[in-house]
Amino acid sequence: MDSKPSPPHSVEEKDLQQDLYNPDVDTSGIDEKKLLRKVDMWLVPWFALLYTLSFLDRTSIGNAKLYGLEDDLKITDRQYLISLTVFFIAYGLFEVPSNIFLKRLRPSVWFAIIMTLWGLIMTLQGVVHNFGELVGLRWLLGMLEAGLYPGMAYHLSCWYKRSELGIRTAIFTSATTLSGAFGGLLASAISNMNSVGGRPAWAWIFILEGLATIVVGIASFWVVQDFPDSPNVKFLTEAERTFIIRRLQGDDQFSAAGEKLRMANVMASLRDWKTWLNLVQLMGCDMPLYAFSLFLPTIIDQLGFRATAANLLTVPVYAFAAIVTCSVSLYADKYGRRGYCNIVMLSVGGAGYIILIASRNAALSYFAVFIATCGIFPVVPNTVTWVANTYEGSYKRGVSLAMAISMGNLNGAVSSNVYRAVDRPWYRLGHRLVLMYICIGIISNAAFLILLKRENARRDRGERDEVIGPDTLEDNGNGRFATVEDAKRAKGDNWSGYRYIL
Repeated sequence: MDSKPSPPHSVEEKDLQQDLYNPDVDTSGIDEKKLLRKVDMWLVPWFALLYTLSFLDRTSIGNAKLYGLEDDLKITDRQYLISLTVFFIAYGLFEVPSNIFLKRLRPSVWFAIIMTLWGLIMTLQGVVHNFGELVGLRWLLGMLEAGLYPGMAYHLSCWYKRSELGIRTAIFTSATTLSGAFGGLLASAISNMNSVGGRPAWAWIFILEGLATIVVGIASFWVVQDFPDSPNVKFLTEAERTFIIRRLQGDDQFSAAGEKLRMANVMASLRDWKTWLNLVQLMGCDMPLYAFSLFLPTIIDQLGFRATAANLLTVPVYAFAAIVTCSVSLYADKYGRRGYCNIVMLSVGGAGYIILIASRNAALSYFAVFIATCGIFPVVPNTVTWVANTYEGSYKRGVSLAMAISMGNLNGAVSSNVYRAVDRPWYRLGHRLVLMYICIGIISNAAFLILLKRENARRDRGERDEVIGPDTLEDNGNGRFATVEDAKRAKGDNWSGYRYIL
């Protein structure tokens, strides 16, 4: 007896079946919470370690300065500022191509190569003899470090839902606070090695931190995981990997199962108005971040504390910043109010800098430093997460993230020159310029929030709806597609059903 034929499927049902990732794999037995904890343990702690070393390596020159770097190399304060500046220029220029290479290559290979090489450069900084050698190595350090932070931010966005990304980004970005605290403690300890092997204390700061980076860089080849659509991800079963990708696709990340590199993907980022406003947003928080991190030991030192005490007094500041950063990210993830959080925290940070400008008391200035951290450290990961949440299409997201972070880091070149020796001990010019950037951050975040709200409202009213059906239907100007899935793939975050997180 012949079996009864199955009923015909609608076009939409057939298309959904065709687009189901690994349709033959059964994921019904997967415990989602247990799987997320597993992914967290493999990705986040190691990324936090990598970024701790990255930020430690780029900012340790501030600690080295306290132990005689300028005097031994016979460089002026202006030359010291130039050595800081060239790092950020190189860092900013190489971020976009690095993210494209990351997607084309395996993250485990890319991160291992760049970390090992910059660890070598870091070590060589400990044996420089003059200004020219220092500047050359700082350029190379910036070029190689450029691939890490935007790469890790993009990599995590390919593993988590948009509502889960903030706290993960905050945890590994909080490595900036850990590196600041640990950098002060480490520099204080290494200072006891002064004259060991004929090298001064500042040289040993570079050498030992560089060697640690080399070791971790080599280990990254085996520890760093690739993208979830890659069969090289060995810590997951095929069912777990399939589950991860399907849940991302259910979160409107339609490209989670893989996407080919096409110039159109890159151009889509360049044509999107959001990308250009994101550049200004990252300016508003990255310049204050680097100014604060590079010069906090110097600022405290000029308030009347000696080098070792100045380094140690940075520790509670960074510990406080880490707590605030993770708390803000948890709130933003839960309630989806990233823009509101940025505006509030930037305003608090601005108040801290107003106190720093007005203060002539060391204790009050030290207190104001804690307030200032609230407008710096939580805003950076929250903005990066907001940018990642705003784009669909893996290459478009990667390029947009890299461009925004690149612009932010180029403004690190500005931060390298605002705390001049001539302005000591209160550094009013530096504080005023940082406050100006915080105001830029408030304005750009408010503008981005308002524009995204308006766009979501237009989509709610149906003004962006595409025509779905045969060619005989009239195009309404928003595009005509055979199925909804075709519209999703073609338009990404411009699809009428996509909603922006505010």
